[in-house]
Amino acid sequence: ATLALYGGSLLPYYLDESKGWGLTIESLEETVSKAKAAGKVVRAIVVINPGNPTGQVLSEDNQREIVKFCKAHGITILADEVYQDNIYAEGKKFSSFKKIVRDMGEAYQDQQLISFHSTSKGFYGECGRRGGYMELCGFEKGLHGLVSKISSVNLCSNTSGQVMASLVMDPPKPGEPSYDLYAKERDDVLSSLKRRAKMIVGMLNSLEGVSCNEAEGAMYAFPSITLPAKAVEAAHAIGKAPDAFYCIQLLQETGVVVVPGSGFGQAPGTYHFRTTFLPSEEDFPAIIDGMTKFHEKFMRQYS
Repeated sequence: ATLALYGGSLLPYYLDESKGWGLTIESLEETVSKAKAAGKVVRAIVVINPGNPTGQVLSEDNQREIVKFCKAHGITILADEVYQDNIYAEGKKFSSFKKIVRDMGEAYQDQQLISFHSTSKGFYGECGRRGGYMELCGFEKGLHGLVSKISSVNLCSNTSGQVMASLVMDPPKPGEPSYDLYAKERDDVLSSLKRRAKMIVGMLNSLEGVSCNEAEGAMYAFPSITLPAKAVEAAHAIGKAPDAFYCIQLLQETGVVVVPGSGFGQAPGTYHFRTTFLPSEEDFPAIIDGMTKFHEKFMRQYS
C-alpha cells in the first residue's frame, strides 16, 4: 500500500529453497539488473529474518553478503526482525543486521539500515496491543528529525502498546522480582513452539509429494507440494491458482487455514503453502490427523 501511495515499484526476489531458503546474491543481482534495464532506481531491500513465510534463519555469512551487495549498489536495508526470539534449530542463532554492519568495520558504518521490531510476535504475541519500533542507522542526522515530524501528524500507538514496546526493549533482569516468572513463561512458550515446529514439519514430510525444510525460526513452515496434473487442470478450470485450490479444499474439509504460496510469490512452476504452528500443543494431534487424511484423499481423488 505504501509503495502504491508514493508511486514505487515492487521488485520481487526468490529465496533458494535448496539452500534452506537462503538469499543468494545471484538472485539479487538478477533482480537489480532487470530493474535498471527497465529504468528503475532500486532504493531498498526488505529482508525478513527469521523468515516469513519460510521460517529460515539467515547465517551471518549470508547477512554479510547481503550487506556487501547493498553497499556496492547503494541500497538501504529494511530489516524486519520481529521474530528474533523465535529460534528452534540446533546451531542456529539470530544476529541483527545492525550487529553485522557494526562488526564489518568502518567502511560499512554509513550503510543505511532501518531495523524493525514488534510486540505482536516473539514469545509475547500481543497482536492487539499495536506496539513496535524502528531504528535508523547510517543516515544523516537531519533525517531523524524529519521522520519525527512525519510521525507526529499521525495518531500515536495506544498507551498499552507503548508500555508493551518498552517492556520488549527492557525486559525483567536477573535479580528483579518478576524475573523468575518471566523467564519460566518465556522458556515454556518457546520450548512448546519448538516441539510444535518439529511436529508440523515431520507430518508434512511424511505426505506424498510434499517436501518441507526445517522450521528454523519464526512461526511458519513453507512446504513445497507437487500437485497431480488433474488437480492443476481442475484449478485452472475454475480460475484458481493450483495451490490456492488445494488450500481452499483443505479449509472446507478440515477447518485448517493455510496460505497458498502464490499469495507470497514463488519460483515459477512450483507450488507451496504457508502453515503456522501457533495452535495449542494439545490441539496438534487432531490437526495433524486431519491434514494427513485430507491430503491422502486429495491425492487419490486427482491421481
